[in-house]
Amino acid sequence: MTKFRTEVEVPEFKKKMGYRRQSLMIGSCFAENIGDYLHERCLPIQLNPFGILYNPLSIANCLKLVINRKIFQEDDLFNYKGIFHSFSHHSRFSGGDPALMLAQMNGEAASAFQNLKDASHLFITFGTSWVFKHKDSEEVISNCHKLPASVFNHSRLTTEQITTSWIPLIEQLKVINPLLHLVFTVSPIRHLKDGAHENQLSKSTLLLAIDELLQKFGGDQISYFPSYEIVMDELRDYRFYATDMTHLSELSVNFIREKFISSIMDQEARTISTQTGKLLQSLNHKPFNPKEEGYLSFLKTAFIRLQQLQNTYPFVDFRNINEKFHEKIIN
Repeated sequence: MTKFRTEVEVPEFKKKMGYRRQSLMIGSCFAENIGDYLHERCLPIQLNPFGILYNPLSIANCLKLVINRKIFQEDDLFNYKGIFHSFSHHSRFSGGDPALMLAQMNGEAASAFQNLKDASHLFITFGTSWVFKHKDSEEVISNCHKLPASVFNHSRLTTEQITTSWIPLIEQLKVINPLLHLVFTVSPIRHLKDGAHENQLSKSTLLLAIDELLQKFGGDQISYFPSYEIVMDELRDYRFYATDMTHLSELSVNFIREKFISSIMDQEARTISTQTGKLLQSLNHKPFNPKEEGYLSFLKTAFIRLQQLQNTYPFVDFRNINEKFHEKIIN
């Protein structure tokens, strides 16, 4: 039979994730695409406690701050055009009220520390090896927050710089949680603002660095999920990109997500995820007349299914779906 595409072999992970232990996902917006889906289906996942991060050093710094129990204070913030920001955080933490920002930052960091101690998996998605260094501090920042380009130096990390930062960090993580399994992936989203060739060099640097970490620690401690290769080799067509030709289409994200789930999620988790997914489909249904008796009966049947799931799987936190039901009822 003629093959019309190159199928990328996804490894069968020995250590599976599920609903019975916490997981963390940290990194680029591709991590958000996967993490939001799993969180919606009530998996115990903390997603990006510092917001979206793109380069390996910023991700490493985030984890180091969590491990060292950093308490952020007002001195860690700066004001630009009336809005407070942190160079360690994504702009979703920015705002006009420093006290509110610090409470959110410190709450997320404290949760991340506890979750790291308890987690079965830590998923890390590298987006780019290009970094911005603040000229005054010489520190790699996580987000420019639209400050003038003249404030920063822009450069590409070397493989050695990445591994030099990550090797001792992985050693620290293993001390905190000897059972923690790290899963690295490289985001297939292109960073074309740096240039097409520079983007390829950037992704290659990330792949080489992860390979060195795999060689150093072995498959029992860390793994690699080939999301980048799936897009480059299996989905080799612009129809799999969004209209900006940089991000992925919904079809592509769903395709990669299915491969991710089938390779790393245990059977119990796949069963629960499928059932919660069906409930979410019911809740997302938009009736012509929300007050019509048939729709109310439809909602009642769905709610009974949720209660049955809660009784069958008491260890699962179905709070997300319960909140959606309450919103539907109120509306």
